[in-house]
This record gives sequence, C-alpha cells and structure tokens, in this order.
Amino acid sequence: MERVAVTGGAGYLGSNIVKGLLSKGLSVSIIDDFSGGFIENLRDLGVNQDCVVGDLKNYQFARDSLKGVDTVFHFAAEVGSVVYLHGSNLSELAAMQANIVIDANVFKACVENKVKRMIYASSVSVYPYDEQQGRANQFKEEDAERKVNPEGGYGWSKFVAEKQLALMHPSVTSGVARIFHSYGQNIYLREDRSQVIASLIRKAVRYPKEDFVIWGNGSQRRCFVFIEDTLDALFKLESYIEEKKENLTVNIGSTEETTVKDLANLVVDLSKKDIAPKFDLTKPTGALNRKPNLDKINRTLGWKPKTDFRTGLAKTYSWAEARLSTQ
Repeated sequence: MERVAVTGGAGYLGSNIVKGLLSKGLSVSIIDDFSGGFIENLRDLGVNQDCVVGDLKNYQFARDSLKGVDTVFHFAAEVGSVVYLHGSNLSELAAMQANIVIDANVFKACVENKVKRMIYASSVSVYPYDEQQGRANQFKEEDAERKVNPEGGYGWSKFVAEKQLALMHPSVTSGVARIFHSYGQNIYLREDRSQVIASLIRKAVRYPKEDFVIWGNGSQRRCFVFIEDTLDALFKLESYIEEKKENLTVNIGSTEETTVKDLANLVVDLSKKDIAPKFDLTKPTGALNRKPNLDKINRTLGWKPKTDFRTGLAKTYSWAEARLSTQ
C-alpha cells in the first residue's frame, strides 16, 4: 500500500489533507510538533489517528519519521499574521531561519529515504513584493523568476525551498503549490497566528468582548480560495507528478477579488450583530494586491475553483463560531 506522510498534519491545511488521504484508503503518517497545530483539528474532522510528535528542525527526527514513505505532503512551517511574520527584522529572521531548517531537513530526509514524490506548500510571498503594491498585476508562475524580490524572511524561505526542490529532481519529483489565501475549517484563530479572514471572524464572534478592528483602510484586495477547492487542486497536482514524473509549479487560488473592507462587511452580516467596524491606520496592512493567474493550473490540471466566496465564508464562520464557543 502507498504510504503517505503529512508534515504539519495537525495544522489547517495538513489536517484537511489527512482526512482526504484517509478517505482514499491510504496509509497516512501524521507529523506535527503542535506549535501551531491542534489535535482538535483532526478530531473535529473525524480523524482519530495518533500523530508522530516531534520537531522537524531536528534532522534525526525528520529522517526517522519519513522512513518507508512514498509521498510527502510537506506543510510544516512557521506561518502567521503580518505582525508574527513581518513585525520586525527579528521576526523576519526567525521565520526565515526556522523554515529553511525545517525544509532542508525534510528534503534531505526525503532523498536519504528514497521518497518518490513531494507536494510542497509554497506561497504568494515568493512573488515580487513591490509588484504586490500595484493594482493591475496578475501573477504568473514565471514572475517569481523574472524579478526576485520575495516578501520578507518568510517569502525568501519559500523561494529557497523551491530552488532546493528543483535540484532534487529526478531523485524526488515535486509539485509546488503557490497557494493564494486558502480558508475554511481549521484556519488559525489564535490572535498571534490568524490571517485576515480568521482574524475578522474571531473578532465578530467575540464582539463586543473584542473590538472589531480592521488594519489599514480596508482597500487591500485579496483572492480567497476555499479549502475544498484547495484540496482538489493539491490532489490533482499529486496525480500529475506521479503520472508524468516531472516537477510542476502552479498557482492555487481564485480570481474573485474582494477588498478587506467588503470582507469585513460580509463577516458582520454573517454575525447578525450590530457591529460598526473600526479602521486602525497605524497597523501594517501587507500587500495591496494579490491576484493569481490560473491559466497554467487550468491548462495542466484542468482545475478551477468552484466555491463562491460568500458560500465558503458562511461555512467557515459557522465552524469558527462553534470552535470558539468551546474556548
């Protein structure tokens, strides 16, 4: 039987992938150190399997945990909010160093253990950050190489990881998923880790105990892709590299643009509360525009997102409301 490992398997993306893999009847090893993931993420999805617990910054653990594995879905990483990743030079450095060590250990362990395939969760952050400040850009996969200017330490760590994966072929075949703002069940709700959808939903659920504050003026534009569509793309990517035995890098996202202000209004509407959003212009806002070009993934994998944003957001709000009621 094909054996699969999911690093970061108790996190947002990892836990959902684990459920999908198990539903396919595969043998799955779940690897996590619970620095950002939660056992509740797995249990709420009906996954009762235990995790292999350890720190992938330790090479011996990485090597031992990936023995006998055919495919690795590598999602373990330092992720978080704008402040968590980019709040200071030291936070930039910490994210960069941690992710480079994790990736290097996992990649080396894959080569040593003769792992056949890897699906790697990269990021929109590999694209030129200065161009993310404009309004007209729609990022194609080749743009990361056309002008190398990733977003901070986190973006550089992802860019370096992609370079390592290219050098690992043909020993390990890789599918690189540059994910543009995936959301859904098990998104990070913690204040220090939550990104914009999770942050605004948490504030709405907890309001008035927590103020409903939007960072910046709300003009930032984002393209959000629902977890079910994200999983569909990732499984299609894995099937492609298994069949073709060649590396592939694709954007995974939506071209349905939403401003943060409009997102906030949708969240308020879903909350059914009388909330007057507040804007804090002193807070960092991140990039102004992040829109993927999906021509390549549509052409090679026949994939496009199916879930409209309001439908996905309503499902996510219901899940978050239930999860936060227990905390």
